[in-house]
Amino acid sequence: MSTTAHASAPDPGRIMEALNAFQQTEALKAAIELDIFTHIADGASTAAEIAQRAHSSERGMRILCDFMTIRGFLSKSDAHYANTPTAQVFLNKRSPAYMGSIANFLASPRLVECFHDLAGSVRKGGAVSQGTLAPEDPVWVECARSMSPFIGMGAGIVAKIVARPGEAQKVLDISAGHGLFGLLVAKENPLAQVYAADWANVLQVALENAAKFGVAERFHTIPGSAFDTDLGSGYDLVLVPNFLHHFDVPTCVKFLKKLHATMKPGAALAIVEFVPNEDRISPPMAASFSIQMLGGTEAGDAFTFRELSAMVSDAGFKESTQQLLEPTPQTLVSAKA
Repeated sequence: MSTTAHASAPDPGRIMEALNAFQQTEALKAAIELDIFTHIADGASTAAEIAQRAHSSERGMRILCDFMTIRGFLSKSDAHYANTPTAQVFLNKRSPAYMGSIANFLASPRLVECFHDLAGSVRKGGAVSQGTLAPEDPVWVECARSMSPFIGMGAGIVAKIVARPGEAQKVLDISAGHGLFGLLVAKENPLAQVYAADWANVLQVALENAAKFGVAERFHTIPGSAFDTDLGSGYDLVLVPNFLHHFDVPTCVKFLKKLHATMKPGAALAIVEFVPNEDRISPPMAASFSIQMLGGTEAGDAFTFRELSAMVSDAGFKESTQQLLEPTPQTLVSAKA
C-alpha cells in the first residue's frame, strides 16, 4: 500500500493554498495582536463590536474574522462570531491556558527569514541563513519568554513522571531556557536541587521564573555552552528538552556521553523531542519539524525513536522507552545511566 501523502485527484487549489499559507500566519498574528479572541470572549460578537474594542476598521475586522472562521479559529452564525474551543482555551487572554505569546517567537522575522531560500538549504543540506545557534543569540530570550505557555504543558507532564517526591534529587536541566522543566520538577519534589545550563542572557528568564515559583533557593545556573562548560556531577536526573534536534547524530552522541559522565549509576535521562514515526510523514506536526531544522540549523533533524534510542545506547545508556506527552505533539524518551 502506498504511503504517499494526500494521494487523490489532481487539485490546483492545494497549490494555491500552500503558496498563500503565509497569509494564515500573518492573519493569526494580527488576530492575537488585536485581541480578537479575548474581545469575543468578553461579549463582542459582530464585526462592528469587535472593531470598536480593537480600535480598528469594521471592514478590516469583518475580513479578518471571516478568515479566522475559514481557518477554524472562529465560528459564524449570521453576522455573529464565536470562539471555537481551541481559540477559547488557548487564544483568549482570560484563559489560564492562554498561549498567544508563542506567535512572538514562532512567527518572528528571525525564524521566518530562515525559509526565504529554502531551495538553497535543500541544496546545501542545512541553513543558508544565519540560523539561531550563535552564542548568546537574543532570539532564545524571546523563545524563553514567549514559548513558556506551550512548553509548560509538556513540562508539567514530564515533571509528574520524573520527579521523586520525598527523595533528594540533583537535577541537571540542559538548554533550560525558561527553566520550566527543572522548575516543575522542583515544585513536584521539595527535595530537588536544580542546575540549569544555558546562555547567561537566557538564564535570566529562568531566574525570574524560579522566583515566581518560589524555588529560587533550590535553583542554580550554569551559564555558557553546554558542550564546553563543566556541568558538574552526581546527578540523579538529567533533562534534555528540545535540544538534540539542533545537531547531527555524531554531535548528539558525543554530548550524551558527556551527560552520562555527570550522572550517578542508574540515574534517569529524560529527553523531550518532536519524534516522527519511522515513515517520517506522521504524525504531521512531529514529522514536519524536520523542515524547521533544515531551514534553521546546519545539521539538525527530527529524530525517530529508533534513532534516539540508538544515540543514547551508543552513549552508554540503557532501557530506552518513549511516551507521548498528550495533548502536546511531543514525546518523552527516557533511559537509565
